[in-house]
Amino acid sequence: MPNVLITHGAISANALVYETLVEPGDHVISVLPTYQQHYSIPESYGAKVGILRLREENAFLPDLDELRRMVTPSTRVIAINNPNNPTGSLMDRAFLEQIVQIARSCGAYVLCDEVYRGTDQEGDGFTASIADIYEKGISTGSVSKTWSLAGLRVGWIVAPVELLERVRTHRDYNTISVGMLNDLLAAIALENRHAILERNHGILRTNLALLDAWIADEPLLSYVKPKSGTTALVRIDIDMTSRDFCVALIEKTGVMFTPGSALDVEGYVRIGYTNNRDVLVEGLGRVSGFLRGFGG
Repeated sequence: MPNVLITHGAISANALVYETLVEPGDHVISVLPTYQQHYSIPESYGAKVGILRLREENAFLPDLDELRRMVTPSTRVIAINNPNNPTGSLMDRAFLEQIVQIARSCGAYVLCDEVYRGTDQEGDGFTASIADIYEKGISTGSVSKTWSLAGLRVGWIVAPVELLERVRTHRDYNTISVGMLNDLLAAIALENRHAILERNHGILRTNLALLDAWIADEPLLSYVKPKSGTTALVRIDIDMTSRDFCVALIEKTGVMFTPGSALDVEGYVRIGYTNNRDVLVEGLGRVSGFLRGFGG
């Protein structure tokens, strides 16, 4: 049996892993901010979920000393997201190897949500995968982000064979498989991956440079420049909640940001920067006009 299992998107991949591994009373550690299912699903199964907060002063990378203090003999899964959504932070191989050492000390699996793998700002775009580093590493991904094919709903789990045998049983009780046409189109896309990556890296790197220059000129905004991904977490120095800010912004300008409060990181907004270049430039210009109302 191969160590790759196809799933109905990465959301199903992650859910199947938790459904297979987590029992009531287990201990799960999840970074935050991240995709909500990484802490909500284990909690719904009765696990005790510890939150490892990613902080701006650490460039939104996990605090390894804090992680060492958090693990216990009952830690079942350590959930990370690399590259991270929403911050764009990136753990390189050396950093991941330190997480592996911590996980190995208590026998925990490491589930790494890698849906943005391939979007790095440098090199070929690909950082190391946890499945290549750790014998209990679980990598999940899909064609949705790096490959711009979210509508196909094709994802995967890369994990130890014995774990995937158990995951397959659970999959047989929900999706069974992805659609045959979806599978075929995803395969065609990945056969042409070099052309897709060339296009998408051009968008990613050009647009982040535009965003970076814009933020540098806005006194009310600051951020840790993303090293990967398609989103940035931007601090807003305005005396109002992030939700109120985003509601006022969309009502007055038509520009939509995600409030940090939706990600449990108040004081920030999430900006997606990989849309059409002209749309991005116009949208940022509208936000600049909006910020001038606050003295920015």
